[in-house]
Amino acid sequence: MEFFRNPNIDFLGKKWYFLAFSLVFSVAGVFSMLFWHGIPLGIDFRGGTLVEVKFAHSPDDNAIRAAMDRAGLHHARIQRFGQPESNEVLIDLSLQETSEQALDQGKLAIINALESNAPAGKQDLNNTSFLTLKNYLAEKDPLRAGTDAEQRYTAQAQAIVNYRDKVKSGVLNSLDELKAAADPAVVASLGDGFYLSDFGVRNVSIVGPQVGHQLQNQAKLAVVYSLAGMLVYLAFRFEWIYGVAAVITVFHDTLITVGAFSLMNKEISLTVIAAILTLIGYSNNDTIVVFDRIRENLKLMRREKLSDIVNRSINQTLSRTILTAGLTFLTVLALYLFGGEVLKGFSFALVIGILIGTYSSIAIAAPILVAYQDWRSGRGKPPVMVPVGKEANRREKMKAKA
Repeated sequence: MEFFRNPNIDFLGKKWYFLAFSLVFSVAGVFSMLFWHGIPLGIDFRGGTLVEVKFAHSPDDNAIRAAMDRAGLHHARIQRFGQPESNEVLIDLSLQETSEQALDQGKLAIINALESNAPAGKQDLNNTSFLTLKNYLAEKDPLRAGTDAEQRYTAQAQAIVNYRDKVKSGVLNSLDELKAAADPAVVASLGDGFYLSDFGVRNVSIVGPQVGHQLQNQAKLAVVYSLAGMLVYLAFRFEWIYGVAAVITVFHDTLITVGAFSLMNKEISLTVIAAILTLIGYSNNDTIVVFDRIRENLKLMRREKLSDIVNRSINQTLSRTILTAGLTFLTVLALYLFGGEVLKGFSFALVIGILIGTYSSIAIAAPILVAYQDWRSGRGKPPVMVPVGKEANRREKMKAKA
């Protein structure tokens, strides 16, 4: 299957348009990273406390942020989580303690900030623990359980907590809902000691600052090693200038992708780093396909200008590039649209990376080869990109005999 039959597009003739396009997006990304949003590192890299909160109604981000500020939790990051109808948000705090107490500290900080109208002397049933609930029931003893109190109230408390967390996703709207899970006498007794807030803290996770710093270093090394390995491979497989062109191209792709995250203020997490490494390989694969065709055509079109050879090579691989990139793009686009909040960063990086990676293989990598060859010619130096291997040697010998 081919999208084009014998295309003859002058890609190199449009190199200045491509250069302007790349400069605009690269400079915008750099300015955003330096002066606007910076590099928005996720909790994986900078450390902190991440609290998942579910609301009984559609949450108001500004109201949540104002409540955080009133409680002294400044610069909290608030992000919608899951489907819109799930009413869930992730609240990212700068608390970086790594002890067990820090988990409770993060949870209590959120609860105290959001509970503005808590009745005096009552506890929040949506955020109470199993142990607190069991102890309350054992003290209240609504079932007159006698010697079986420990066992019966353990079962009742567990049934209530399970119903709240598993059936109602962490938020009860009415105590009457519990009649489907617990004894009516137990449910009736809850009103004396508990009330229902409009939210529930579902999960608390912590990444310590030392771990975050270590992950930052490992992510940087992973990117640097991948670029270095690519340079060595292409220098060995082709010529060193091919390796340099490929590394510049991949750096261009990575810069624009990270710049897009900064411009849109999207957090860069470990999954985003995995996506960036993936697009490095993907972009490199497309670039090698074009380079390989250029090398083949150098053997067949020895008397033509290098710019014509490069143009012909890009056109010959254009259909294959569009087919492979197009199908991959549709897949990651579907992942971005329907994959859920957890995969948003990963899929967004791939969407941007595949578009830019495909573009750069055509518009950046190949023109670098021509520009370098032209620069050498202008200085009176012999060309670097010449036919290599046995076939080239055979043709040189035949030419000498003739």
